Amino acid sequence: TGWTHLEVLRNNARVHMIAALERLEAALPFDIAGLDCDNGSEFINDQVITWAGERKIFFTRSRPYKKNDQAVVESKNNHIVRKYGFYYRYDTAEERDVLAKLWQVVGWKMNFFTPTKKPVGWSVDGQGRRRRVYDAPKTPFQRLLEAGVLSHTQERMLRAQYAKLNPVELTRDIVRYQDMLITKARWKTEVLTAE
Repeated sequence: TGWTHLEVLRNNARVHMIAALERLEAALPFDIAGLDCDNGSEFINDQVITWAGERKIFFTRSRPYKKNDQAVVESKNNHIVRKYGFYYRYDTAEERDVLAKLWQVVGWKMNFFTPTKKPVGWSVDGQGRRRRVYDAPKTPFQRLLEAGVLSHTQERMLRAQYAKLNPVELTRDIVRYQDMLITKARWKTEVLTAE
């Protein structure tokens, strides 16, 4: 579906990772079927594997030294995380609180109001070159409703959440939170890069 959910972690300690996974599980409007991660120690450890196993979540990891295994995640890092959260250093509790609010609003905007195209196959043009074929643009919200994986309760709650959102207000909130982050973190990031 392309559904996006972002979490703020103090660091990659296992206790913070488990807490973030539990927040993710509570925030998603659908059940988690699988968890695919990279080879970082924050993911590949007994606690995370136990957490996934207790919930019957299929757990996979990328191959070592194959960064293209996570191409979709890396793409989201570029066009969501770095675009909206910049490259600044956020290390205080206050900065992480603002970042968490920003990620919630960005998630709503991306999931409910930002259509994306998905590759559906290949075609050949008149000169014999292969070209990707994409479906019609749809929001992750639309794709999730069409997927047929939601219960009636989940679908009703998701539609109610959508009805409350205003894309103009979301954009204003994003800009407001970004301004707060720039004010708090820009100077120290510039000091670090100057060293």
